[in-house]
Amino acid sequence: MKKKIFNIFIVLFSLLNIACTDQDDNGYDTNLQVNRFIWRGLNAYYLWQPDVADLADNRFANEFEKNSFLSNYTPFDLFNTLKMPAPTDRFSVLFDDYRTLEGILSGNTKTTGIDYSLFYVQGSTTDIYGSVNYVLPNSPASQLGITRGDVFYAINNESLTVSNYKSLLGNETLNIHFAQLSAGNIIANGVVKTVTKIQIQEDPIYHYDVINLGTKKIGYLVYNAFLSDYESALNNVFGYFKGQGITHLIVDLRYNSGGSVATATRLASMITGQFSGQVFAKQQWNPKLQNYLLQNNPSTLNNLFTTTLSNGGAIQSLNLSKVYILTAKGTASASELLINGLKPYINVVQIGDVTTGKNVGSVTLYDSPNFTKNQINPNHNYAMQPIVLKIVNASNFGDYTSGLQPTSTFVENRENMGVLGDTNEPLLATALNYIASNGKFSYSFKSNNSSSYFRGKKEVEAFQDEMYLESE
Repeated sequence: MKKKIFNIFIVLFSLLNIACTDQDDNGYDTNLQVNRFIWRGLNAYYLWQPDVADLADNRFANEFEKNSFLSNYTPFDLFNTLKMPAPTDRFSVLFDDYRTLEGILSGNTKTTGIDYSLFYVQGSTTDIYGSVNYVLPNSPASQLGITRGDVFYAINNESLTVSNYKSLLGNETLNIHFAQLSAGNIIANGVVKTVTKIQIQEDPIYHYDVINLGTKKIGYLVYNAFLSDYESALNNVFGYFKGQGITHLIVDLRYNSGGSVATATRLASMITGQFSGQVFAKQQWNPKLQNYLLQNNPSTLNNLFTTTLSNGGAIQSLNLSKVYILTAKGTASASELLINGLKPYINVVQIGDVTTGKNVGSVTLYDSPNFTKNQINPNHNYAMQPIVLKIVNASNFGDYTSGLQPTSTFVENRENMGVLGDTNEPLLATALNYIASNGKFSYSFKSNNSSSYFRGKKEVEAFQDEMYLESE
C-alpha cells in the first residue's frame, strides 16, 4: 500500500504554482537535487511554513542564491534546519529510501515481533528497561516463547540507557537479556534470547471477542494500527459484533499509535452509523493552502461520517451512543482522533492513561513535479513525511498536545500485566466492572507503576506513530 496525498492537493499545487521554481534538476548534483526537493516540499505543504524564515516565498532573490544556501547542508541537516524544533514539531521525518517509509505505513516492517514500552529504572534518569506489551503471532519472538509482561534490561551485553537504546534496539539481531521486576527493581535472571528481525506484515486486529456479562453482551477489540488495507477485515469484525447483538463495545487502543485518517473516520462510522454525512473531523492546513481551499473547495477540509468503505462496501454500523476506549501513554494520532472526533456525538468513556497528544497529520511527499510518485526523480530515493495539518473535531476542539485525559485513570502495573483478551486482564477487568456496575469505578487492580514511562516501540522506530492522509 503506497500512501500519497489527496488528488485535490495535486491539483492545488498546479493552480497555486507554489514554490514556483524550475523543477528540472538534472543539471545539479544529487545532494542539491534532494535539497531542492526538501525545500520545495516544505515551502508548499509544511504546516508551520509561515514561521520558518528560510521557507518564505521571498527568501531568495534567485535560483543561484537558493542553490548556494542549500549546498551548505546534507539532506538530513537541511530538513532539521527547516522544520520547527520540538516540542512544536515532534513528528516530521525524512527517509533516504521511500520504500522503507511505504513499508512502515502499510505495517510491513522488519521486526522481532515484540511490541514494547521503555521505562526509567527506578531512581535513575539515565538507565531504562523494556516491558513487552504484546508479541506478534508466528514471529521470531513468539517462537522463542517471549510473552506479554516479560522484562528486558540489556541488548547484546549492554545495559539500555537513554543514550544507546536506539542503536541497540536498531540492530538486526538482538541478544535480549531478561530480568524480573520486583517492587520496581530490575533483577537480572540470567535468561538471554537471541532474536533476528524478519519482514512481517502486521495484522492490526490483534484480538476480538464477545464477552457475556449477565444480560450484557460486550464486544471487545484490540486494535493496534489504523491500516486501510485491513478495513474490510475490521468491518467484518463489526459485522460479527452486530450479528451477536452486542449491547456495549470496548475498543482497546493502548498500543495503537495511529495511521490513516480515512480509516479512523470509517471506524468511527462503524461504532456509530447514525451520523452519516456529518463532520467527524476538520483539517487545518498552512495559510496559503487553507485560504485556497476555503475559497474554492471547502468540503475537502472535512472528514465526514460515512456508510461505505474505500472499496465501496457497506459499513457494518452498530449505532451506539456510548463506547469504552482503553488508552495508554503510547495511544496517539489517529487513535486520539477517533476519541476526539466521537466526543461531540456520543459518550466516550476513556479508561487508562493519558494519551500522547498528537493532533497533527502528515502526507508523503516524493521528489516529482507534483510530489507524487508520478515522474519521480530516478536519481535518489528520498521521501519525506512532514506535518502538514492540524485536525479538530466538529466542535472545533483539537488542542490536546498534552494528551487526552481519561475518564478514569489506570496506569498499567508492569508487574501484573495479565493476558490480552482475558477477562481477568487488569485494565479490561476494570472496564468490564464499570459496565457491570452501570458506571461506577468501584473495582480496580493495583495500578501504581513505580517506573516512569520513557518511550514506546513505535516512537523508537521512526514514523510508526503517525496520522496521515492517503489517496482514495
